[in-house]
Amino acid sequence: MTPYDAIVLAGGRSVRLGTDKTRVAVGGTPVLDRVLAAVADARSRLVVGPSRPLADASRVRWLREDPPGSGPASGVACAVPYVASELVAVLAGDLPYVEPATVSRLVEATGDGDGAVLHDADARPQWLCAVVRTTALRRQVASRDDWAGAAMRELLDPLDLANVVSVGAESHDIDTPDDIPSEP
Repeated sequence: MTPYDAIVLAGGRSVRLGTDKTRVAVGGTPVLDRVLAAVADARSRLVVGPSRPLADASRVRWLREDPPGSGPASGVACAVPYVASELVAVLAGDLPYVEPATVSRLVEATGDGDGAVLHDADARPQWLCAVVRTTALRRQVASRDDWAGAAMRELLDPLDLANVVSVGAESHDIDTPDDIPSEP
């Protein structure tokens, strides 16, 4: 597989959930640890958000967007300067079922385009589960002076991204207490 780096966004306030969603345990493992396991073979793992304890902190670098809490597009923009690989996986820190196979399928689907984005069962792009060519992402980040408050759609939709259909629950994220899986 083509070498890649990973950006994991873990800086949200979790207002609707009422607690840090990345620390919610699914199958006995915090969701952020599950997401980082999905990108265990990344050359570097850039986590945007406040530092937290991790089961495996190897190749993890903690970053903060400025100002903190300014949104996922701002988080990606703050991490891009630290990406060294040709490809970068961009993942939310609240995806309990994302797997290494998910990332592999996204890498493979990139082809000659700018990257690939996972689509859920309703064919909606899941902008926080994508693999993007670093050059394309850098170009897109440079197209604006400030990404604070911007949606990920604004950052990634202009790119030529292949669509990858979600398998099982891999696109499921946690926003509310009802979203917390009862089984791993």
